[in-house]
Amino acid sequence: MRILFASQAIDGHFNPMTGVAVRLRERGHDVRWYTGPVFAPKLAVLGIPLLPFERAIEHRADNLLELYPERARLKGPRAIGFDGEKIFASNVTNFFEDIRSLAVDFPFDVAVVDSTMFIHRLTSRLLNKPLVNFVVLPNMESDPLVPPLFFGFTPPRNPAEKILQAAAGVLSDHVILRPAGQSYRRQHAAYGLAVPKRGHLVDEPYRCSDAVIQTGPEALDFPRRQTNPKVHYVGALLPHRPQPSQPGQSRESGANTAESEWPRYPATFLVTQGTVDNTDHGKLIIPALEAVKDMDALVVVATGGRGTEELRARYPQANVVVRDYVDFAKVLEFTDVFISNGGFGGVQLSLSKGVPLVVSGINEGKSDVNARVEYAGVGINLKSEHPSPAAITRAVTAVLSEPRWKARARHMRDQFVGADPAAAAADVVEGVLPPSSA
Repeated sequence: MRILFASQAIDGHFNPMTGVAVRLRERGHDVRWYTGPVFAPKLAVLGIPLLPFERAIEHRADNLLELYPERARLKGPRAIGFDGEKIFASNVTNFFEDIRSLAVDFPFDVAVVDSTMFIHRLTSRLLNKPLVNFVVLPNMESDPLVPPLFFGFTPPRNPAEKILQAAAGVLSDHVILRPAGQSYRRQHAAYGLAVPKRGHLVDEPYRCSDAVIQTGPEALDFPRRQTNPKVHYVGALLPHRPQPSQPGQSRESGANTAESEWPRYPATFLVTQGTVDNTDHGKLIIPALEAVKDMDALVVVATGGRGTEELRARYPQANVVVRDYVDFAKVLEFTDVFISNGGFGGVQLSLSKGVPLVVSGINEGKSDVNARVEYAGVGINLKSEHPSPAAITRAVTAVLSEPRWKARARHMRDQFVGADPAAAAADVVEGVLPPSSA
């Protein structure tokens, strides 16, 4: 079977798909990947041919402010609306035309598409191809019991919260996401495709797919009134981990993983601000360091490759280790609290190791991830883009001193034990075609 993977050129969207792509290649399928040229080295290591963006704009974690300088001044709903239109909706036609062109030389049998590309209707309807929607975020499909996206709500507990969330839902659909929705409809109209008026823009990838690979365990989602039989919760889809090229070195991230050299303390904290919104360390990394640097604990900080030397100079304490990258899977084996801005991949990895979290982040959908952490009781949500050191200290102290946080995180870990998410996701892809075509 010829399988086309398609993803944004953003690490948090590309990386979770790699394990599935490699598993399908190992099963004998011809797997190729449409994404930005930035991932050419990673795909070469994985042995998967790159089909690079031609018309599409390559939105990367490190070039968004260069492409859109005005984005730095936006916050809250305005930032969400801007990203929805510029980063996601505006590229739909470019993505589709690239894929239609490459299909001439690579007539794929099925497409596995990042949900945030929003090309599902065009690809499935105009190319008449089976399509699997790959969701690297929490389940975005709307449901009467699920709060509206982007506000960081947990399910309402009383009539007042229901009214507030209903109003927020109207604001989200008719104000925040209106420019993105209008752009999406205009682009489909140019192809003669009508988009149903009812429903939400984020429902489109679910509507127009033959199957949905949903990362994460169902236990980390909110309760739902409606069950979509297309949606398959496959567990924590983590980046494929090639064999290291030399001791202590991860080829995937360039991370020095010689943790045996680090001193041992009664507790270990892992701190990260992600790979996109990590230019201003004053948001989370610095407040976190101020909060825990004097504790009797090892503090491991992953900067994502930005400002590492400056942080090392500012925090020379023996118990503080600052690196561009670390092997999260290894460090989390002996971590007591993960302090994070709420990247969904990191949250899943932390919970797969039974490590409770302190989360603080709002932008790029982090508020909705962190709301699920709060609702599941596996961590403390600070609900801030700029938490204070005092708030982080209180949260970390509570997680360390109150057994319930660790107990719930370990209970969530049981949802991951014994699972093979890459195999489950590969089965979903193979299942969209009749056996004679597979």
